[in-house]
Amino acid sequence: MSRTTLAIFAVLALAFAAITGLAVRKGILGPQSQAADIGGPFQLVDQAGKPASEKLLKGKWSTVFFGFTYCPEACPTTLFALGETEKLLHAKDFQTVFISVDPARDTPAQLTTYLSNTAFPRAAVGLTGTADQVAAAARAYHVFYQKAGEGPGYTINHSTITYLMSPRGQFVCVIPYGAPPEVMARMVKSAMQRGPRAQSCTT
Repeated sequence: MSRTTLAIFAVLALAFAAITGLAVRKGILGPQSQAADIGGPFQLVDQAGKPASEKLLKGKWSTVFFGFTYCPEACPTTLFALGETEKLLHAKDFQTVFISVDPARDTPAQLTTYLSNTAFPRAAVGLTGTADQVAAAARAYHVFYQKAGEGPGYTINHSTITYLMSPRGQFVCVIPYGAPPEVMARMVKSAMQRGPRAQSCTT
């Protein structure tokens, strides 16, 4: 590769970095714009078959996780960690909201059975709905999911992060997949200390 070509790449890289930096400062990119865009209205049903909307987030700190009951690893791992987090917090105003991305199989009855696992959060709300309702909720939270395979044994590829929402129903922060319960609890406590208008959960 010639020196001239290298020089051109270097100039382009610097220009891209400058544009990206400006975009972040202006709020076009970065946490602030993303935070304002996560969450929103949804119309689903809970594990009791009752209509549920974004209003169920009001008044409680909520961890929101999208998954499905036939999930082999990510979902039970996350729900187990959230169950332990719930024990560490000892907070009555904390709940876990599990939204299914597999409405064909995850009926309210199936969610009830799945969430009855004693290792999972006791204050867990399971939500499902029609394919269109689930898709709308996933779009509101920028969640990716896609059916993989055919027949009754198909699986779902999906996002594995957990969202912490404030008692105002607003996005606070992302809890990464694989975070141990102690880290999850610290993040939630940090947000709680900031109050209902918290916009981060850094410790």
